[in-house]
This record gives sequence, C-alpha cells and structure tokens, in this order.
Amino acid sequence: MTFANITLLVTAFTTALIAGLFYAYSCSVNAGLGKLPDAGYLAAMQSINREILNPLFFMSFMGTLVLLPVSTWLQYSHPASMRFYFLLAATLVYAIGTFGVTIMGNVPLNNALDAFNIQAASPEGISEHRAQFEKPWNQLHRIRTIANAIALILVLMACIIGQSKQSNESKEAKRQNSQKVVQSL
Repeated sequence: MTFANITLLVTAFTTALIAGLFYAYSCSVNAGLGKLPDAGYLAAMQSINREILNPLFFMSFMGTLVLLPVSTWLQYSHPASMRFYFLLAATLVYAIGTFGVTIMGNVPLNNALDAFNIQAASPEGISEHRAQFEKPWNQLHRIRTIANAIALILVLMACIIGQSKQSNESKEAKRQNSQKVVQSL
C-alpha cells in the first residue's frame, strides 16, 4: 500500500467520523433538545458546545480539512484521474459546506449563546434568545451535515473508482516496461 493510499484511507476515516457525528446529532440530539424547555435547551447547548471543543473532535474536524487537499494533491497525475476529481470535489464541498458553514455560521451562534447568562435572564429573554439561536443553528447544521455526507460519498467514490483505474494503469505500465525489456534484448 502506498503512502497516497494510506493517506486516502485516513482521509476517508476522518471524513466519515465527522459525517457520522453530524448525522447522529441530526437524528437524535437535535430532536431531544428540541423537546426541552427554553432554559434547559439553552443550558444543554452551552454544555455541548463547550464539551465538543476537545482534541478528538479537532483531530477529525480539522484533520479532514487538512487531509482532503493533501489526498487530492497526492492523487494528481497528468492527465488527472477520476480519483483526483472526486477528491477535489470532496475538498471543496467539505471546506465550504462543512468547515465554512461551521466557522461562519454555527460558531458565531455558539459564541453568542456561550456569552448569554441564563441565570440572570428573564423568562422572556430566555425564550427570545432560544428563538434567535435554535432555528438558524439547526438550518446551518442541516447544510453542513448534507455537505459532509456529499463529501464522504465523493471520497468513497474516489476510493472505489481509483482502485480499478489504478489497477488498469499499473497493468499498462507493466506491459510497457515488459515491451521495453524485450526490445532492448
């Protein structure tokens, strides 16, 4: 197994970890939190947003952002293969639709929520803050979840398509080398 293929495997793994995190959150956590009263919802989101800032999350979330373009670059050849194009598309979808949406949308909402003092707020203030946070955050989360799922599918397509194309290219290279050896005799 080549370094490029090992890198691609690790890239697929980290992309899948984040896709799974966002998918599970969409299927369970958001639904459960949505049933909480306003103060409970805000307190739970504050806690979750603080706890997710840990090395394991950053390793997969930021790691994917680094590994996708590295994998893309490692797969480049002239002419460019389908594997390269799938990885290039995955890189762009993840960078813009997952990472970009998170940094430009979800994180500012999380920061505003973190600064909100639930204990000092009135019930009306709590209700208003939830209304300003919940719907936009969930909409942005849907976008990044879908983008990450698309990025994962593109990476998996690169893994599948790349194998057969690489195998054919390898066979052709071996055939050409054999012909050169025979011709030199």
